[in-house]
Amino acid sequence: MTSAPTPMPAPDTGVPCDPLGPLKDREQVAERLLDASARHSFDPDTELDWDAPLEADKWFWPPELVSLYDTPLWRRMPLEQRQDLARHEAASLASLGIWFEIILMQLLVRHIYDKPVTSAHVRYALTEIADECRHSKMFARMIQRGGAPAYPVSRLNHQLARVLKTVSTTPGSFACTLLGEEILDWMQRLTFPDQRVQPLVRGVTRIHVVEEARHVRYAREELRRQMVTAPRWERELTRISCGEAARVFSLAFVNPEVYRNVGLDKREAVAQVRASGHRREVMQTGARRLTDFLDEIGVLRGVGRRLWRSSGLLA
Repeated sequence: MTSAPTPMPAPDTGVPCDPLGPLKDREQVAERLLDASARHSFDPDTELDWDAPLEADKWFWPPELVSLYDTPLWRRMPLEQRQDLARHEAASLASLGIWFEIILMQLLVRHIYDKPVTSAHVRYALTEIADECRHSKMFARMIQRGGAPAYPVSRLNHQLARVLKTVSTTPGSFACTLLGEEILDWMQRLTFPDQRVQPLVRGVTRIHVVEEARHVRYAREELRRQMVTAPRWERELTRISCGEAARVFSLAFVNPEVYRNVGLDKREAVAQVRASGHRREVMQTGARRLTDFLDEIGVLRGVGRRLWRSSGLLA
């Protein structure tokens, strides 16, 4: 009986591999993203009708995505108060988005600082920074148009982010980028086709979804590359920093002041959100595509995985 032939080793192409298969050429990815940016970029100042009157019966956020949805407190709230809470939560999420995108822009500038300035990879990073500038202005304008206040993150999280911007490694930067982008992206994909939602909010989320799809692709490809090529200490640090970022992000997702500002008891509202099975399912479903990807490329291991579980974003 003859033994099975020994499989031939895969040819050495000089391109590192990960569990998802061979990595794509960095310049080719950037060229495709630059082409997509040229075809599908928007100027929110002219694309959206900022002067159109708001519609009295429309929501600012789908009710199923409001933090208190299907809790005992929610069931006691009249429709007007539910819609007011949705308006304030939309402002809170937009405020979080601006904070996050300002961080992301600084991380991208740090990433390309030592890269060849004429490369497509750098040109796409600069294109993404321009996108994020427009998004931040768009979110700020939406907050003002909705009439709710801006909701800054806590002073502690603001200062923690200052440290992150200074010391983050490259894979850590891209892991945190995906954390901030993918959960909100999932929610916005449910928002922009929803006829119950204010047309202005739907327009804002449509623009953001189209342009963020490119940002997610760029970050995923670079994080895959980094988790293959970075030294072991950097991969371990990425696992821990990403897990801690998930924990902070889940706490900062909705500013608790929104409850006080719509006439609710803040402590009772926060307790009911934390106990809500529906809210837990929403957050875990929104994060699932990301956590599956991070698991596949080796980010969700050890202490980092335990931190993700404690955040409530990983089942």
